[in-house]
Amino acid sequence: MDSTSPVTTASLESVTNDFKNQSLEADRSNDGDRENVKLKLEDLNWDHSFVRELPGDPQSDNIPRQVFHACYTKVLPSAEVENPQLVSWSELVAEFLDLDHKEFERPDFPLLFSGSSPLVGAMPYAQCYGGHQFGMWAGQLGDGRAITLGEILNSKSERWELQLKGAGKTPYSRFADGLAVLRSSIREFLCSEAMHFLGIPTTRALCLVTTGKCVTRDMFYDGNPKDEPGAIVCRVAQSFLRFGSIQIHASRGKEDLEIVHTLADYAIRHHFPHLENMSRSESLSFSTGNQDHSVVDLTSNKYAAWAVEIAERTASLIASWQGVGFTHGVLNTDNMSILGLTIDYGPFGFLDAFDPSYTPNTTDLPGRRYCFANQPDIGLWNVAQFATTLSTAQLINDKEANYAMERYGTKFMDDYQAIMTRKLGLPKYNKQLISKLLNNMAVDKVDYTNFFRSLSNIKADPSISEDELLVPLKAVLLDIGKERKEAWISWVQSYIQELVAGGISDEQRKVAMDSVNPKYVLRNYLCQSAIDAAELGDFGEVRRMLKIMERPFDEQPGMEKYARLPPAWAYRPGVCMLSCSS
Repeated sequence: MDSTSPVTTASLESVTNDFKNQSLEADRSNDGDRENVKLKLEDLNWDHSFVRELPGDPQSDNIPRQVFHACYTKVLPSAEVENPQLVSWSELVAEFLDLDHKEFERPDFPLLFSGSSPLVGAMPYAQCYGGHQFGMWAGQLGDGRAITLGEILNSKSERWELQLKGAGKTPYSRFADGLAVLRSSIREFLCSEAMHFLGIPTTRALCLVTTGKCVTRDMFYDGNPKDEPGAIVCRVAQSFLRFGSIQIHASRGKEDLEIVHTLADYAIRHHFPHLENMSRSESLSFSTGNQDHSVVDLTSNKYAAWAVEIAERTASLIASWQGVGFTHGVLNTDNMSILGLTIDYGPFGFLDAFDPSYTPNTTDLPGRRYCFANQPDIGLWNVAQFATTLSTAQLINDKEANYAMERYGTKFMDDYQAIMTRKLGLPKYNKQLISKLLNNMAVDKVDYTNFFRSLSNIKADPSISEDELLVPLKAVLLDIGKERKEAWISWVQSYIQELVAGGISDEQRKVAMDSVNPKYVLRNYLCQSAIDAAELGDFGEVRRMLKIMERPFDEQPGMEKYARLPPAWAYRPGVCMLSCSS
């Protein structure tokens, strides 16, 4: 399961190497007007296609074990609860679920979303999946502490899965307790929503509740565990299917290859329905670029078209991460969504001081496999594993698998170049200018978010004197000596030449750049401030952070302190470097 097919992606490798050698406007989802539907929890329209259409585990206990020939196990939430409290909730997620906002005021709401009381109509289960972890096949993994309540069909016939993370043991918990702590739950709740409002595909979060019970965690893996407040976040996505959901069945030999087929058909039917009715009139035939001039016709094999779309969605997602300086931290194949969503927020981090080798995961420190600069290549590697899985089940052939990987490289470069061009307000992509900029930023450890936000203040005026050129960047170019100052002056002069060639007014360019370069991102130290307050029973900062992150591109007068450079205390262990323990 850990073989890869050869693929030529020179341009992708070039970008990755550029990052390594240095020591968006993504479409914002439409959360506009929805039908005026306001439902009580008891009136939600449950469907349960996953349970209905896929093979399940005949057992329903939560004893850790290997689960064979099944995509899920029915299991009830089992986290101990004592006076649970609602920490925060997302109004916009409630709206696309058609959920009346008054429902969050119900006295029993925390009981329902801690799993202590059953939701009417729910049919809880834990999903079976496997995955490659740090490049090695790990076998069965599965939902070890996440329990899906089921699927809701809203008034627009959209399908949404609701899942409780931290709700107790499942057969996939292995040696763990199936629980989650407030610390990690706040991080996931806030970042799920923050990423959405940055325009990046992601799972969402409906609400966060405390359990009122403590959970023991060894946060730094140093043999000093401590008790932390327990919590449960309700995650929402159109599907929680991962690369590993397919991989596990292909890894178990011929007997389970039919499940790969069944899962693929299920995913296409419900989440890629446009692939069911392709016709040759759509001209989805492509040259593979190989010397034999062979052609891949995606209209003749919906599974090949599916693999290509997943590859492209993954490439587009990772390009958008690079654009905002987001590092996932654990890009195992079990953490890769088939829908191209950011999924499983563990030790994530946004870049502060620009460092291509940055990883927020202490487990990843020795090799930095999942560092910021490596994410494009790791995405390709993971797509290769997924393609190998479909090949093993004979759903696609080698040429189709290679073409999917080729499309990953092309899509990543197209999206990445477009994102960086918009971030700089350039008329067209300029590789040399952007590479030199990233190199300068790495040398001087420039804050990634604040630099790009400040860049829109540069005027396209070649007559500005050298003494004045860096004034708009003064707040982000700190403590640079004479030599580095000269390097930056040289770059800004080249940049202004490009801007002049573009012919766009300074005012228009600033509006466009500020619409893709956020002022506010969920920095780790901001998360930690909200966590510290919440652990003392004050949830106000969590709610305030949520509101700020819902408008990342706006100035938000009075909130400027949330856009500042991290304070000195933010660099202590446990704030900017976080392990997977949660």
